[in-house]
Amino acid sequence: MGMFLPMETAIHHMPREAPARESNLVLSAKGLVLGYGKRDVVRGIDLEVPRGQFLVVLGPSGSGKTSLLMSLNGSIPVKGGRLEVLEQNPSVLVGRSLEVFRRRIGFIFQSFHLVGRLAVLHNVASGLLPRIPLPMAMLRWYSREQYDRILEALRVVGLEDRVLDRCDRLSGGQKQRIAIARAIVQDPSLILADEPISALDHRSARGVMETLRNAAREFGITVVCNLHHIDTARDYADRIVGLNDGRIVFDGPPSILDETAIAAIYRGSREPEQSPSDPESSAA
Repeated sequence: MGMFLPMETAIHHMPREAPARESNLVLSAKGLVLGYGKRDVVRGIDLEVPRGQFLVVLGPSGSGKTSLLMSLNGSIPVKGGRLEVLEQNPSVLVGRSLEVFRRRIGFIFQSFHLVGRLAVLHNVASGLLPRIPLPMAMLRWYSREQYDRILEALRVVGLEDRVLDRCDRLSGGQKQRIAIARAIVQDPSLILADEPISALDHRSARGVMETLRNAAREFGITVVCNLHHIDTARDYADRIVGLNDGRIVFDGPPSILDETAIAAIYRGSREPEQSPSDPESSAA
C-alpha cells in the first residue's frame, strides 16, 4: 500500500538544503591503522580526499580495500593513527550520533541489497527511511516532495520509466543503478561503493560506472569506489589510490598509472584484472 501520485506529475530537481560552511576535505587520514585483533590489515595510511572527487581504490583481494572503505562509515574501529570523515571521527561515534553521521553517507554494495519483490519506487524510497515517520514508512506513503525526490534520482540513473516494476525483473546493471538512486535520495555528502561492478558484464559495468560518475558530478557528491578493474579505474576516476598489503603504493591521476605502478599494486598476487570483457551479456 502506498501513495502513488500521477505519473504525469512534473519532475523537479531534487531540493537540497543549503549546506553549512564545511571544510574542503571530506576525508583525512594520518598514519591510519586498521585491523582485527592482533592482525593489522591497513598500515600507516596517509590520505586526503577533497570534496567532489571521484576516487578509485585499486588493489588485489586482501590488500585492505574493503577494510578501508568500512572504516569510513564507522563499521571498523581505528587501531592507530587519525581518521576524520565529514569533519568527524567515525570510530568514536555510537548510537544516535553514529546514525546521524551515516545518513550523510550512501553505500553501494556488490550484491545490490534490494528487495526483489518490491517495486523500484519502494526500493529507492528506502534511502529516505531515516527521514520518514515510522507509520508512513510501514504503509509506504510518500509526500509529494519525497515522490519528486525519488523520481529525480531515477531520472539521473535513467530508469524513471521503471518506477513501478518489481526489482527482481530487472537486469544486474539496472539493479545496481537502482542502488545508486537509493543512495542519491539520501542527499549524501559521500558515497562509498564496494566493488559495485564485480558481478556485471562489460556493458552493464560501464553503464553503472557512467551513472555513478554522472550522479556524483550533478550533485557534487564525493565518491570512494573500490575496484579490481584497471581499465575501468583509468576511464572513470579523477584519482587512483593503489593498495598492496595494507599500504598505499600509488596515489595519482589515471594518466600516470603505468606498468611499473600496476606491478607495485599487484606485487605478490595473481595478474591484475582488466575490465569485464563479455559485451554480449545482459544489458545495463
